[in-house]
Amino acid sequence: MVHGAPAEARWLRSEPRRIIPAPVLERVARTALVGRTVIDVQPLTDGFRNANFSLQLDSAPERVVLRIYEHDASLCQKEVDIFHLIGNLVPIPEIIHAEPNGMNDLAPFVLMRHIKGITFHELKRRGNADSTSEAAYAAGQTLASIGRILFPRSGWLGPGPSPKAPLLERRNRAPRFVDLCLASANLQQRMEAELRERTSVLVWSYAQRLASLEDENHLVHGDFGGRNLLVRQVAGKWAVAAVLDWEFAIAGSPLADVGHFLRYERASCPTVEPHFSAGYLQGGGTLPHGWRRLARVIDSIALCESLTHDSLPEGVVAELLELVRATVEDRDPLFK
Repeated sequence: MVHGAPAEARWLRSEPRRIIPAPVLERVARTALVGRTVIDVQPLTDGFRNANFSLQLDSAPERVVLRIYEHDASLCQKEVDIFHLIGNLVPIPEIIHAEPNGMNDLAPFVLMRHIKGITFHELKRRGNADSTSEAAYAAGQTLASIGRILFPRSGWLGPGPSPKAPLLERRNRAPRFVDLCLASANLQQRMEAELRERTSVLVWSYAQRLASLEDENHLVHGDFGGRNLLVRQVAGKWAVAAVLDWEFAIAGSPLADVGHFLRYERASCPTVEPHFSAGYLQGGGTLPHGWRRLARVIDSIALCESLTHDSLPEGVVAELLELVRATVEDRDPLFK
């Protein structure tokens, strides 16, 4: 049993990533928001890799969001290009201004219009079953729309957006990649040998099915979870207001996003199923035989990769390990 903060809440920071000095904000305002002055700044604590701030401008009824790309400068151009590609198909924030090359001492950034709504994670936390199922259905429809966008080949997406070469060549990329993750020093310090062995055996047992997905070239969000989906009521029904944070986007199989969205779902006490998959199918998505188990196995690949990172909070490590073990043992994850 994993104790501590509720599942997914462990992925948030209790403090902002950084503080932006007032003179820097003024330069941003002069460059991107001609004639406007920033009168209030509220740091946003979601996520680990980038810094996000909510800004209130003078003479403006709505706030804007400043997103600073501190982890990888190229991700700014990548997200801008993805937004241009999908703007008419998927609900996303409107970009007001972008500086993909940064500005003086400030890393690359974008300014986006604030989207009214709450995260799907927050809606689910409130515990209203009807609202959650309605929003889950809408999330499934939105994911189907994302998957309709195709690329020339599979791979990690860079600026363009354009798929890069795969991390590994030849067949059985997924199980070979997992074995590389399992061999990393960081993961081995966190995961006991017995679980490493069972994880490898599980993924290799799916080698043939995973190989059949290697050449799929659909747009995949890469972090399609409750924190990155803003929802709100429209005409009395819960709908997706925006899909945020596209920095992990790839060209691949939509089952990766399906598995991520259902990462915390429990068969013994379902909250989003069968509504999510029904929305996905109604929106034009397809699900193969045994899709739920296959999606969990695919998601375990991302979990193993996360366990190779240099700096992870103790609570996040415990959560990742429990999710991997639950997948290996084919049971519901245990969180308290």
